[in-house]
Amino acid sequence: MPLSMNRDIFITCAVTGAGDTTARSAHVPVTPKEIADSAIDAAKAGAAVVHCHVRDPETGAASRRLDLYREVTDRIRSAEVDVVLNLTAGMGGDLVFGNVEAPFPLNEKATDMAGATERVAHVAACLPEICTLDCGTMNFNLGDYVMTNTPSMLREMARQMTALGVRPEIEAFDTGHLWFAKQLAEEGLIEDPVLIQLCMGIPWGAPDDLNTFMAMVNNVPAGWTFSAFSIGRNAMAYPAAAVLAGGNVRVGLEDNLYAGKGQLATNAVLVEKAATVVTNMGARIIGPTEVREKLKLVKR
Repeated sequence: MPLSMNRDIFITCAVTGAGDTTARSAHVPVTPKEIADSAIDAAKAGAAVVHCHVRDPETGAASRRLDLYREVTDRIRSAEVDVVLNLTAGMGGDLVFGNVEAPFPLNEKATDMAGATERVAHVAACLPEICTLDCGTMNFNLGDYVMTNTPSMLREMARQMTALGVRPEIEAFDTGHLWFAKQLAEEGLIEDPVLIQLCMGIPWGAPDDLNTFMAMVNNVPAGWTFSAFSIGRNAMAYPAAAVLAGGNVRVGLEDNLYAGKGQLATNAVLVEKAATVVTNMGARIIGPTEVREKLKLVKR
């Protein structure tokens, strides 16, 4: 398939994520103020969209606390800079088995399983313009942990997001996740324009080699809008790959802590580097107003 380069790019910054990264870089924001400030700095650097998780301010661990989401949301919305707010809805599907010889009982300390309404509660309360929908189940990186998203759960979460007027961003970690996203669209549970995030290089989903990446791209229906990223060492090469393949760009400390070998980055620095790549390729970076028009978003 001939490449069709995207000439009008929006950049998403994934600000903090849920991973155990706070001990590896002092730049990973933890408190609501730190997360909001980092998101605002990323917006000033050129990000049109900020994708936010929240963390326990005391421990740095991933959290689903509504008060933390409210504070992050309020701080970003009260800032002088405009940006599209994208909140995660990926929490609440963490299933951790006991061990290989005795999978039950579950590891109750690490397992976090919630119902659809509880998983979307912060979305209903904060009404971001976008929220994520991890469109499948997968063995996620380590040990006995499974990221769990059943078809019934995804259908109900998609129904609730759409009813709230919040645009789901489908997080696709492998081709089967795109297959199910098409099913959700056919059933009318997600509406046009459909937004996809291609998540590359995450064990044990789709590896980030270019052949696999183009297989993912070729499974995105015409007319859908997609972005792409890779974690780790290829993260800062992926803006170029995404633009060449016709997509948009995501960077941020959720995916990658480094601006270069041994150089710890901030979110703003990662956005600036991505913006330089995009503009040097001859593409134009669009802002939040054009993103809202493109994706038919409701600004709160």
